[in-house]
Amino acid sequence: MKLIRKLFILHIITFGLLQVQGQTFTASFTPAASGHSFSGKVFLYLSKDSKSPKDNMPGVFSFPCFSIDVKNVEPGQKVTFNDNAVFYPTVLSDIERGTYYAQVVWDCNEGGRSIAESPGNMYSKAVVVTLTKNRKQSFDIICRDLIKEPTFIEMQYVKELKVPSALLTAFYKRPTTVNAAVILPKEYFSQPNRKFPVLYWISGYGGDYHGYSGRNITSDPIDTTACIRVFLDGNCSGGHCVYANSDNNGPWGDALTQELIPVVDKNYRTNAGRLLNGHSSGGWTVLWLQTHYPKIFTACWSSSPDPVDFRSFQQIDLYTEKNMYYAKDSTMHLAATIAGRYPRITMKNMCAMEHVLYRGEQMHSFNFVFSTRNPDGMPRSLWNDGTGDIDPVTFEHWKNYDISLYLRSNWQQIKPDLQGKIRVSVGNQDNFLLNYAVRLLDDEMKKVNAGFVFEYYPGDHFTVYTPEYRTAGYRFLEQKYNELGLKN
Repeated sequence: MKLIRKLFILHIITFGLLQVQGQTFTASFTPAASGHSFSGKVFLYLSKDSKSPKDNMPGVFSFPCFSIDVKNVEPGQKVTFNDNAVFYPTVLSDIERGTYYAQVVWDCNEGGRSIAESPGNMYSKAVVVTLTKNRKQSFDIICRDLIKEPTFIEMQYVKELKVPSALLTAFYKRPTTVNAAVILPKEYFSQPNRKFPVLYWISGYGGDYHGYSGRNITSDPIDTTACIRVFLDGNCSGGHCVYANSDNNGPWGDALTQELIPVVDKNYRTNAGRLLNGHSSGGWTVLWLQTHYPKIFTACWSSSPDPVDFRSFQQIDLYTEKNMYYAKDSTMHLAATIAGRYPRITMKNMCAMEHVLYRGEQMHSFNFVFSTRNPDGMPRSLWNDGTGDIDPVTFEHWKNYDISLYLRSNWQQIKPDLQGKIRVSVGNQDNFLLNYAVRLLDDEMKKVNAGFVFEYYPGDHFTVYTPEYRTAGYRFLEQKYNELGLKN
């Protein structure tokens, strides 16, 4: 009996060693990429379809990815990915056989959102590898390249604005700027004595103000009113900062209102009209800014905002439900759908991929904004990555960012500065199920006669943005601007 037990234990140990010593990738970086030692996270991306797998969007695309933590790695020194790596969807030895494009990224975490695109990160060109049944295969990937800070090419009507932020610099303990693209109307130079309202325009998750670099365009009017547009992209190392002060991202709301806006007013011919417009994460942002800085902004149009009522966080009631992955009837919660009906991405799969990548992606972005900060500098997650169980202690802090709860709890105090200043619109078939939270907010605001405008349109998160949809939103903003009675 003792012999059988010893043989069984030996078998288990041998199996474990085979697993760890199975299929491997080694990675290194050259002195040309960095002349210094590296400590941090290293990532391996694989894809059968994409020739640049590091650039795929996790969640939207599902692909194998792996991460390891390393310390004091010198140029030319190899590190190894094996079955001990953090993985998605399975350990390295068990992923589907076949031919893949493979890339490695060394994350310096110097402030960029996407690990694959963050300036300062080292990366390799994609190499083609074929995984066979031979579990003793090993592939070597050398990183020779460094992701460079993108340059912005200014045009006559398109300018770059990078405002040094004392507030964010103190928080991150490194020089930090608040960045934007300023787009001027065609009347700006032909009418040199005229002042213009400013439309602060906030992108959705992943938007980048560098998209306006080198574009020979002028600012579109707010319906018929010429305006200066300031495009804010919101990118930070935790994802989308949504310009909310937070424990993990720092005081982005204060940096915007106290540091960037005064520079806009100083450098450009602005008047007292400050309007807000954003879609998706940008839609949530403008609601947050309008409700928390109501004296600074004239009005906002929020389009398809991220969850504005945590009783329907993509149809998960965070106040009553216990699990992020599974509903009470054991069906899987969805992170994304097709046309609001057909499953596209489960919450479990999306969080599993993001667990490997650890920062900068959509679900982690919520944690970085809404959660408290752990002693290791990372946010305390609302959910357990393995089980999906919701942490009630963390949710208590998340409640501070439930816009519907904030409005319901503080309406009498903020009503004089906020009455009638908000418009929210959304598609009835939103891919991310955001329309359900909007309807809850709509019901609550009707109870207090807030004077907010809510409208629902056919279409999903992307197809809803029709000319009719845009026109209605801009006419609302123009009406609120005209109520200021300013002379153009």
